[in-house]
Amino acid sequence: MYKKTAVPTIYENSETNAFEAKVIWSPSKSIWVMMMYLFGIYGVLFLSSIENFLVFLISSAITLCLGHSLGMHRRLIHQSYECPKWLEYLFVHFGVIVGLAGPFGMVRTHDTRDWAQRQPQCYPYFSHQSSFLKDGFWQIHCDIVLKHPPIFKEESILDTQFYRFMEKTWMLQQLPLALILYLIGGVEWVIWGTCLRVAISVTGHWLIGYFAHNSGHRSWHVNGAGVQGYNIKFCGLITMGECWHNNHHAFPGSAKLGLEKGQSDPGWWVLIILSKIGLVKNLKLVADLEERQELVPYHQKADEQC
Repeated sequence: MYKKTAVPTIYENSETNAFEAKVIWSPSKSIWVMMMYLFGIYGVLFLSSIENFLVFLISSAITLCLGHSLGMHRRLIHQSYECPKWLEYLFVHFGVIVGLAGPFGMVRTHDTRDWAQRQPQCYPYFSHQSSFLKDGFWQIHCDIVLKHPPIFKEESILDTQFYRFMEKTWMLQQLPLALILYLIGGVEWVIWGTCLRVAISVTGHWLIGYFAHNSGHRSWHVNGAGVQGYNIKFCGLITMGECWHNNHHAFPGSAKLGLEKGQSDPGWWVLIILSKIGLVKNLKLVADLEERQELVPYHQKADEQC
């Protein structure tokens, strides 16, 4: 039985806070995503076909499910299941080619945002409380710099040659896949299977984050947290289960995100299949996690306000 919450050790002092900060434009991030947008738009306008669309769908499904959801999020960040190192590396590599960041960048961004959202007050960048367009520009083109940030002591799992290499070359990791696509289907497959896929994945990641912190269904409330998560209905399949964000705020270490009836969770389905063939084990569920005193059913929170 696992009793670990998968939250890193955080060092703070009296000045540490999540609201004194500034948002700065990130040239590398912005230029990177704009290149993907431009080539992707060109592909949609001039290179559209059923074949190219299927390449986009298949490459997106593999990288988002095995890479972002299972590799980066449920394994690397939350350690919600165990698997052989080669499978972890494969999944995280798929996660890198989603196009958001390298493994260090993903873990650092997630841990900082998670910490900030648990504070009574945080900068709107963390809470997605700015206007729709402003938040989109911030999340896709900018970085945030805290004036008094905490210090995180993440697990040593990232301290490997493989992850250091992935971090240094995360943008270049698109090239092997792009070469394979080019050899099979030419430039059209590269544009649809790499450029358009990255553009849509980055945009979709922001959109889910925006709506998952602004509106939707809630079953749980985290007392003391300035930001709450929401479950977004009808998005389970296209997000690989990542849209059930209220569940995730409540039970971040759970390998299963779709906890209620009708909450489709393709990432969990894949984990079940992999567990049956012996490739993953020790899947952590809600019952395996430490109880959180600050976590209460949402209806109880609502009753208290009446």
